[in-house]
Amino acid sequence: MTSQCTQIVAGASDGILPALRAVDCLANATTSAAFDRLFGGQGILLPALTILLTLYIAFFAISLLTGRSQLGISTLTPRMMTLGLVLTFATSWVAYQNVVWSLATAGPDQLAGIIMGTRGSATEIFATRIDLILRVISDVALTASGTAEGAARSAAAGSFSPGNLMWLGALLLLLGTVGILVTTRIALAVLLAVGPVFVLFALFPGTRGLFAGWLRAIILTAMTPLFVIVGGGLMLELLIPVVNGLVDADGISGRAVLALFLISAVHVALMVMAFRIASTLVSGWTVFGLAQPPQETLRASPAVIFPSTNLLSPDGAIGSTSSAGASRGPIMRPIMAVTGEPSPSSAMNAAPARAQIEISNPISPASSAMPGRTRGIGSRFQSSSVRTKDLLK
Repeated sequence: MTSQCTQIVAGASDGILPALRAVDCLANATTSAAFDRLFGGQGILLPALTILLTLYIAFFAISLLTGRSQLGISTLTPRMMTLGLVLTFATSWVAYQNVVWSLATAGPDQLAGIIMGTRGSATEIFATRIDLILRVISDVALTASGTAEGAARSAAAGSFSPGNLMWLGALLLLLGTVGILVTTRIALAVLLAVGPVFVLFALFPGTRGLFAGWLRAIILTAMTPLFVIVGGGLMLELLIPVVNGLVDADGISGRAVLALFLISAVHVALMVMAFRIASTLVSGWTVFGLAQPPQETLRASPAVIFPSTNLLSPDGAIGSTSSAGASRGPIMRPIMAVTGEPSPSSAMNAAPARAQIEISNPISPASSAMPGRTRGIGSRFQSSSVRTKDLLK
């Protein structure tokens, strides 16, 4: 912990805004120290990085030798771009901090400021307003409990006194705003601290799912404070007149206290819904094509369709097989033609002396559409249609 963070942490108990600043300072210092220990000048994982880069180049060379890849702009450009980006963000703290850290922490804050029309940090303005509301509630509680009449009313009301219900509403408001902000900032700091390791996973196709999952988690923890600030700003507009009316001529107003508790409970429910909405939005992101949704990865098995056998009538017209003959299948009809067994259609009509039967090769489209890697050498030579003459006499 640096001296600057020590001073900020020492004043974290003065209010919500100093506490958020302390969390941000500690998160930045922890991420920087973790990055330096992983892939810095004396990083522990530098040998592992060298091994991974060697394997990446070796796999690409093997794919060139075996003919799976070819030298070209369409092949080399994505690989070189991926390799350059991985090396940049995994070994340079300046690039990692200015791009990944800044977008994940400062991006939602600026977007919230644009939406709410405020100047400066929207998070700091929001935390300042929460501080003011909690300070007013604290002053009202101290004023009510300081008088003998107020203490007697609180004792007579028991656990559900207006003062206790007011503090419960303030606690819900604090958990629904500052609690979620601090939790997401700590989770985001942990994800960014281990980020260089997951950046390396983008090199290989088998581990790109881990990189895509890490990037989704970054977006989720970065978007949640945006919903907290924007939604909390609307709730604060409703709370300001309620807090101003907490004190009346008889002491603490029970109606205002109930309104405070209701708004705080609704805000907590809103934050739970906002987290579910953010999870739904992130789950549908394909991460630049690196992760496909589950419904697109499932492939239905292709149906096997047997081609029908065409018969040449004596006058040369082609006629389709009957339903009775089709029920026996395309494989049974050639057997019937070779053995001389009469078909149901030939039993009704007198067969001519000479007939010409064309038997098509029953190859299913599923087997012919298989990729070249799974096809054998013999499957490349498909048999042509067999033509048998003078079988029926």
